Amino acid sequence: SVNGEDVYWASQTDATDPMQALLKHFEINDPAPNDHIFTWKHRKGMHPLTQGAFLQRIGSIAKNGGCPDLKGHGIRIGGTLEYLLRGVPFDVVKSMGRWSSEAFTIYLRNHVVIMAPYLQDTPIIEPFTHYTMAKVR
Repeated sequence: SVNGEDVYWASQTDATDPMQALLKHFEINDPAPNDHIFTWKHRKGMHPLTQGAFLQRIGSIAKNGGCPDLKGHGIRIGGTLEYLLRGVPFDVVKSMGRWSSEAFTIYLRNHVVIMAPYLQDTPIIEPFTHYTMAKVR
């Protein structure tokens, strides 16, 4: 969108804290007040961060770390999986990821791990789902 989007996050207690990452970006790149928020220092001057540049950088980090090649959609799926493995309910993850359908569920790599709490005789999440999920008919 021309006007951008609203982004929300919650502080984390480890290296994944988005606020600390943003502050580090400002410290390293020092974008001007009227610059794109993710403007970065390039050898040819300041550049707004593009999706291509972001994915190229993530790819090089993954390669150097011995991780599989990451693509944009894989990053999105990985984020979805991370939240689900942390126990965030499907509907919340769907909303956070701005998924417009249930299609994201076909990409889940560790579906057994995610579904196990829901499949138990007495699900460990029962007190929560009892109040938040509609009854199955």
